[in-house]
Amino acid sequence: MEMKVEYPAKIILAWAEAVRGNSEIKDWLMANGYPELGLFVHALHNQTNARTWLMDNGFPHLMALIRGSEGDENACLWLRKYGLQPFEHLARAADNNDDSLVWLTEHNWPELAMMASRMRNVKNEIERQNNDVHRMSSE
Repeated sequence: MEMKVEYPAKIILAWAEAVRGNSEIKDWLMANGYPELGLFVHALHNQTNARTWLMDNGFPHLMALIRGSEGDENACLWLRKYGLQPFEHLARAADNNDDSLVWLTEHNWPELAMMASRMRNVKNEIERQNNDVHRMSSE
């Protein structure tokens, strides 16, 4: 299975900035050869069409990264199986696993550690908003 997983450090930093909410950088990524990274941002925000695009266009590892960040253990194991241990730890760190955040740092993946923190913030905010909606609807 051919997967595009190697990105220059500056692209990973731009990707992390796009995850943080910078739409100009997200648009730049999409227009400059990294549409999967721009669509990843939409998929991270639970947009079904972006998730489908990642799967249909050869980026199942990015979808597994998102699923892993949402607590899907099978997605993390899939990343490991295909030799994507940095992405496995990125997913786990984004899912609030501090040991994986340390692993990224200790294995010289500072850009992925930053990405994990950005993803963690997004996923935790989505979870908080979902909990607020559920709490309000049950009152």
